[in-house]
Amino acid sequence: MKILVVEDEDPKRANILAALSNQFPSFQPKIARSVSSAIKFLREEVPELILLDMSLPTFDIGPQESGGRPQGFGGIEVLRYIDRFELDVPVIVVTAYEAFAKAGQQIDLNGLANQLSDAHPVNFRGIVYYNSVFEAWREELFRLMEDVVVP
Repeated sequence: MKILVVEDEDPKRANILAALSNQFPSFQPKIARSVSSAIKFLREEVPELILLDMSLPTFDIGPQESGGRPQGFGGIEVLRYIDRFELDVPVIVVTAYEAFAKAGQQIDLNGLANQLSDAHPVNFRGIVYYNSVFEAWREELFRLMEDVVVP
């Protein structure tokens, strides 16, 4: 199973990859670390599932690259690309933030899930609140994956 993990934070990405490897032995990880690298990957290949961080840099961060403008809703740009090109791929958002600021107001994860579900009804499957201290994120991720993953 090919899963694109779009995540810029190394420790979070490593935990997600470890959890997936333990649960799915045939797991084939594909990695993107920014909005642009996710879109570049999707231009060439459509995975079976995308695990998408919401807050992403514009470009991959590296020795000569600062990542460009940080995007609090960079994940939405990836979802818009998926919709624009009518890609058939389920997307689960995995975020370490409990709320996001938008137009001067706080949006909690339930509100964000409702907005994403309304805006991206074909591909969006749900949100997982990632907290490395607790195991609940893994359980929620695997629950959401049940409908899209063939063991």
